[in-house]
Amino acid sequence: MRIYIIRHADPDYANRTITPEGHLEAKALSKRLASQGLDFIYSSPLGRAIHTAQYTARLLEMDYQIEDWTKEASLMIEEPSKGKISAWDLDGEIIRGEMPATTYENWFHQPPFDGPMFREYFDVLVKQSDRFLASHGYVREGRRYRIVETNQHQIALFCHGGFGLIWISHLLELPVPIVWSSFFLAPSSVTTILFDERSNQWATPRCIGLADVSHLYQAGLDVQPSGIKANFY
Repeated sequence: MRIYIIRHADPDYANRTITPEGHLEAKALSKRLASQGLDFIYSSPLGRAIHTAQYTARLLEMDYQIEDWTKEASLMIEEPSKGKISAWDLDGEIIRGEMPATTYENWFHQPPFDGPMFREYFDVLVKQSDRFLASHGYVREGRRYRIVETNQHQIALFCHGGFGLIWISHLLELPVPIVWSSFFLAPSSVTTILFDERSNQWATPRCIGLADVSHLYQAGLDVQPSGIKANFY
C-alpha cells in the first residue's frame, strides 16, 4: 500500500480556497496522479484541501471522502518577539539550539510544547491514524503494523502542511519539532509513504519520496513559498 500525503495547493486563506496559482498547481497535480492511478481519494474538510482534491477526483472520475481528523492542527504557541504563532513556525534555531534534544516519545514534555493540548492532539491523531490504516488492512501493534489484508492500493490524502508533518512524524517515529523545523511541504507537494512488507505478517511505513513537486516543474510552474517564513529563492 502507498499513501500520498498531499498538501493543498497554494492557499487563499482569507477566502478558504486556493489562489489562481493554486488552481494551476492542482490541475498539474491531477495529471500526475491520474497517470499513476489511484484507488481512494480522501480530503480534509477545509476548502483549500477540497478544492485541490476536486481536480484529481474529476479527472479520474472518482468520488472523494472527507476525513475530519486531517484538517489543519490548531496548535499555537507564544513567541516573545512575534506573539502567537503556529507551533510548526517556531524558529529552527530555537528548536535545535535552545531546546534539549527530543525523541518521538518525549517531544511533548519539553517547553514550549509541554502544554496539554500538544499531548492531547497527538494522542487523537495517533488514534485516528490507527483507525484509518486499519480500515485499509494494516493494524498497528506496538511500533509496527500487522498485515490483516495486504494490498497494492494507492491512496491520496489531501491535507495541510502542519498536519502533514505531524502525521509523517508519527508514521516514521520522528520527533515532531525536528520534523517541523527540518522539512517543508510546499503547496501541492506529494509525500509518498510505502508500507514496506518484508514478511507476510508485518509492515512498517517507509518514506520513499518527500514533498515532491515534479509536477510543477513539468508544467512550468514556480514552487510557491507559502509556509516559509524567511529566505526562499
